[in-house]
Parts: sequence; structure tokens; C-alpha cells
Amino acid sequence: MTANILVVEDEVKLAQFIELELKYEGYQAMVLRDGVAGLKAIPELNPDLVLLDALLPGLSGLEVCRRLRTLGNMVPVIVLTARDEVSDRAAGLDAGADDYLVKPFSSEDLISRVKAHLRSPIEVDPDLLPFADLSLNRRTREVRRGDRTIELTAKEFDLLEYLISHPRQVVKREQILENVWGYDFMGDSNIIEVYIRYLRLKLEAQGEKRLIQTVRGVGYVLRD
Repeated sequence: MTANILVVEDEVKLAQFIELELKYEGYQAMVLRDGVAGLKAIPELNPDLVLLDALLPGLSGLEVCRRLRTLGNMVPVIVLTARDEVSDRAAGLDAGADDYLVKPFSSEDLISRVKAHLRSPIEVDPDLLPFADLSLNRRTREVRRGDRTIELTAKEFDLLEYLISHPRQVVKREQILENVWGYDFMGDSNIIEVYIRYLRLKLEAQGEKRLIQTVRGVGYVLRD
């Protein structure tokens, strides 16, 4: 099966060189020119590998990589950089990159790196649950939306964990009560609505679009 490789590079001639070399080797390649477009496209295209320039207009390649890892996306990333200082390489690896290539590089070096990372298995953190620009870590109990951390109470976290564990599935109020509050819960029947409102206020505090949708007469669904 042909691997799909996304190239995010604003230098036109270099991007064309990379695209031609990849296609010559039998890979499918797509080129984007800025970091914002790259960050948006990666979850949508789900490439097998990303070649990412370190310095991009709109959003730097290192920041794109950092945000991908925060959201739980572990696609292999090779950073392309014009700098060969130890500190620059360390910055790329700290951002979550798997490897780096220093410009200028040969077609042989490019293809050998690509092949090496396409052979490597992608590690998935089972405790990290991503959905759209939202991520929840069951181990650290950290919740993030985009680049901001969201502080939740214990019960708010449990409710969001249940919803994000069933993405795009309508869950009934009875299911939520049983799995989040316990089958023998005898408290206020409006408790779910109260906590859904709390979650929405925190998740949408900076004007973000609503992810928790109400299905009238049934329950709730997490969808974008």
C-alpha cells in the first residue's frame, strides 16, 4: 500500500524537489506552504509521515509538532531545518519530532530517512484521548483545548472522559448516570444538565465551537 506523505514547506523550489523525489520513489505526496494549513490538514488527511519545515509562516513547524503531540497525534514527523546547532536539534526533538534533516540535503538522505520512519511503528498512548482540538489524559488527568489547559473538578473530568470515550455516539442520560455517578445514584435528576453546563462553559471559554451537543429527549453526543 502506497504511503501518503505530507510536505509542509514554504520554499517553493525545495518543496518541488521533495515532492518529485517522493513521487519518483512511488509515494503519494501533497505540499502545503504554511503552518496553520499544515496543522489543520494533518488530522483530516491522516498522512503516514510529515516532512515539516522548522520555520514556517503563520505557525512555526516546531509549534505545529508540539500541538500535534498535545492532541495525541503521533504521526511520524521529520523536521527540515537550515540550522545544525545542537540546541536547534534539541528544540525539535523536545517539540515531539522523530527526526530532523539539515538543509541542504541529498535525495538519498531524504529517502533513507523517509523509509526508516515509515518502517517504525507509531506509538499510541492509550491514556490520551483526543477529539478535534480537545484532548484528555486519563493518567495525568489533564485536559487541553488547543494550546490551553482546562481545569476540571473530579466529576467534570469523569463526565468528559465518558463522553470522549464514546465520540460521535449518542449516550442516554441513564447511561451517563450509571457510568459516571453510579447505578445506585439517588440525587438530583438534573445533575447531568448542571455538569454539562459546567463543561460547556469551560470548554467554550474562549469562544470555541461547541462539541457537547444535546439530543433532545435522549441524551448527549460529542461531535464536531
